[in-house]
Amino acid sequence: MNAGERINHHTAMPARPDLIRLGLGIIGIGTSGPLIALSTMPVLTLIFWRNLGGSLVTLPFALRHSRDRAGVKWAAFAGVVLALHFVGFFLAMRMTTVAAGTALVALQPIFAALFVKFSGGHIPSKAWLGMVVSFSGVVLVAGVDLQISFKSFLGDLAALVSAALAAAYMIAGSRAQRTLETTTYTTICYFVCSITALPMALIAGNQIFSFNAKEWWILVGLILGAQLLGHSMFNSALKRVSPAIVSLIVFFEVPVSAVLASWWLDQQPPVGIIPGISLILFGCVLVVTRTRGARND
Repeated sequence: MNAGERINHHTAMPARPDLIRLGLGIIGIGTSGPLIALSTMPVLTLIFWRNLGGSLVTLPFALRHSRDRAGVKWAAFAGVVLALHFVGFFLAMRMTTVAAGTALVALQPIFAALFVKFSGGHIPSKAWLGMVVSFSGVVLVAGVDLQISFKSFLGDLAALVSAALAAAYMIAGSRAQRTLETTTYTTICYFVCSITALPMALIAGNQIFSFNAKEWWILVGLILGAQLLGHSMFNSALKRVSPAIVSLIVFFEVPVSAVLASWWLDQQPPVGIIPGISLILFGCVLVVTRTRGARND
């Protein structure tokens, strides 16, 4: 199966080079939740600086490549969606546990499958079993968090919205990279994301510059780890791998983030949400593995 066939085949597993890229990406994004939880920088300000930094790092490489108008439009759209995704994700990391928040955001393959279905793609009926299993996990996690605090429950809702936006971002990025090189796409996407967040930060009255050294080091960690090693590796894989598959593999972020949150933040998820997290991840796996070998018309 060539790259063109593979990206339109929503149950095809990636080739080895892309599996390596996705593995590095998991490590990168796994640091995101704990670092966001550690930071006290306002959410919109953190989104602005993180994405501006990412775009500046990739800009020299992007200048070497041509830019297709249709690809640029998709990249800009992806940047706006990414900004909104980050708002939900960052809020979730500060309102509920890192484990619960990342597990709920890992639902993005469910949303990606639904988006594929609505856009005319074929998702076999067996995939619905995985969606039902994941949804039962969502209900369990949200129910436990609601008993703990209303703030945690709101964090769960923010994570769910973030998951849907993450799926839309993956699909938009996949379309943009049909005609754009990855570095060109990421530069445009990250820059648009940053300038989307900046006016929102200013309107909200958030501080932009006055932070201590710890906050700036956390920001550097987010740019190098989550933004460049994480998002950029996933974006590179999207040139050849279906967004549904990339969204599925992202769920490995959950155990990585949970371990780091336990280590860095001494944060242990409530015992009651662990079965829910397990159901969410198991359901996400079923969406793809139960339908492997099925073909899209």
